[in-house]
Amino acid sequence: MFLFILFSALVLCGCAQYSSDQCSWTGSGLTHESHARDVEQVYLRCAEGSLEWLYPTGAVIVNLRPNLPSSAHLHACVKPRTDSRGATLYVERAGELRLLLSEAEQAAGLVRCFSLQEGALFVEASARRDISRRITAFQYQLISTQTPGDESYSPAAPCRPCADDELLMALCTSDFAVRGSIHHVEEEEDDEGQASVVVSLSHVYRQKSRMFVSSGGGRGRGRWTGRVKMPQRCGPRAGQGEFLFTGAVRFGEAWLGCAPLYKDFIRLYRSAQVAGTNPCHIDTD
Repeated sequence: MFLFILFSALVLCGCAQYSSDQCSWTGSGLTHESHARDVEQVYLRCAEGSLEWLYPTGAVIVNLRPNLPSSAHLHACVKPRTDSRGATLYVERAGELRLLLSEAEQAAGLVRCFSLQEGALFVEASARRDISRRITAFQYQLISTQTPGDESYSPAAPCRPCADDELLMALCTSDFAVRGSIHHVEEEEDDEGQASVVVSLSHVYRQKSRMFVSSGGGRGRGRWTGRVKMPQRCGPRAGQGEFLFTGAVRFGEAWLGCAPLYKDFIRLYRSAQVAGTNPCHIDTD
């Protein structure tokens, strides 16, 4: 459902005091003491950052303008702090609002994504007389849907096998590429049908932010464990065999992208190796 708001009822303000850099913004609704319906314009130009709005009143329009040639394939994902209170998040375009995160959904820690082509992020303070002890706060990250596996972060992402060229490119460009099996699956009822897949790994080819931990072994070998998130409807379960898991790290969590059976992947990889078409190489010994 789309909501509509008349911006003429609000007062655009460019004089409010706040702390901002290219990535993050911190402000206070106390600067709106005489104009409770002020709207502030904020411009952020990084791939990730945060917003913290103390004592929210009025509204803040967050324009995500990354320093990139094109934003046609960029999505913004927003992860609120679980103590975030006092405002509702919308996507705004030409005065028309689409609900992104309610206060209750923020308290549940739900993540929502939207295309930058849809518009800006509109953060509207709730109508309350008492604004004490209320802080609206969230992190954001920009993702490119042109990168294999990045679209899997969206709760609405389809479960589909990756094409051969996607598999080979995912090995090179993903935040992690690991070999192993599913140990067990933990459903997360409060996370919109997402599952936390506990994996047992025999080899770690690449990882960002140390998502997978080892008791030793060195050079990527040994006993490694970790968690990978994916939609429950994709049917993850233990005992399905050995996989090559690839994907992206979002807000400190590993999200599954392409995950072929390892025997299928290694057959594809070696065929491409013979043909000289591999975009990158790994140690397959």
